Amino acid sequence: MVRVRISQVGLAASAAAVAFAVSACGGGTNNAQPPGGTTSATTPPSSSSPAPSSTSSAAPSSSPAAGPGGNGLCKSGDLKLSFGQGNGAAGTVYRPLIFTNVSDHPCTIQGFPGVSYVGGSDGHQIGQAAFRVGTKGAAITLNKGDTASTAIGFVNVQNYDPVTCQPQPVRGLRVYPPQETASMFIEQAGTACANQNIPGNQLTVKTLVKGSNAQ
Repeated sequence: MVRVRISQVGLAASAAAVAFAVSACGGGTNNAQPPGGTTSATTPPSSSSPAPSSTSSAAPSSSPAAGPGGNGLCKSGDLKLSFGQGNGAAGTVYRPLIFTNVSDHPCTIQGFPGVSYVGGSDGHQIGQAAFRVGTKGAAITLNKGDTASTAIGFVNVQNYDPVTCQPQPVRGLRVYPPQETASMFIEQAGTACANQNIPGNQLTVKTLVKGSNAQ
């Protein structure tokens, strides 16, 4: 009789352990993401006009524009982007990318902005960032309404072999003012090489100069 009672107790304990394990597995399932869950992403402007825009808008997948900084440097929130008149040479078009101070205070800007092609609804980078040409220039003080500009070189990617280039449509440019971590965006519909190992540089940028006619 004693042996029978021990066996029954052992069976009851085993059943309880199985029930607890099933319950624990059910709890893990409840902690999972519900079906249909999505990850939000900032989308770039919906305009798909082939003509380059002369105004700037919110940057795809960028940090919020920063306000006036205590170090006197121009922040993304202080500036507006636009393009100047371009000119072509040997398969490359150069256009001034103009930074205008639209804030109520003066700020200083110097050096090379970060520039890259972006595409898709998520604003992902396409190809290598613009190659810096030349040396860092002098600091430029921008009062309200003043401008500084840099010459952006756009290589005609149709000159590349398509297999090497891996061409993709682009929405425009993501731009980081010098020493700034919040980006800006300006529309420039076109085509760029997605391959980051193409010969040469499909996009170049020069140091900033005073005014709107960088060359």
